[in-house]
Amino acid sequence: MRSRPSSAILPALQKQNDEVLIRRAIELARDSVRTGGGPFGALVVRDGRVLAEGQNRVTVRNDPTAHAEIVAIREACQSLGSFRLEGCTIYASCEPCPMCLAAIYWSRAERLVFACTRGDAARAGFDDERIYREIAGVPDLRKLSTAQLLREEGQSAFTDWSLASERQDY
Repeated sequence: MRSRPSSAILPALQKQNDEVLIRRAIELARDSVRTGGGPFGALVVRDGRVLAEGQNRVTVRNDPTAHAEIVAIREACQSLGSFRLEGCTIYASCEPCPMCLAAIYWSRAERLVFACTRGDAARAGFDDERIYREIAGVPDLRKLSTAQLLREEGQSAFTDWSLASERQDY
């Protein structure tokens, strides 16, 4: 019978493992810059196994959603055949932007570990503060011109969803 590490050792092992994996995210970010992408990298890990890696490909793919975290989440979900990343940790070279943070929540990942802060990103020219403010604001007061139309008609899709026997909740 194998003995298990004491509970005092487990946090130290977790920190050591986290440091190895966050270094890989940083390496991916630096490599992304060398290959024409933005300075961001991410990993999706479950049970110590890297399921996916992502680099910022926004300018490479002309895709504003191709952030490192999104790329890694998409790849991990495809690999697992599931839209849920329960039990997974996301390692990101930087604190995720609002879009990526929302995707991490939607994926049901268990943990997030990041290196740089959003303040660090802002100083490098990646300032998401206006997005955070806009999201928190009332739609009518946002800078993005917004209109709501055909609400009652639009609710038919929610009715269809609530009545669907074959739906898969998420």
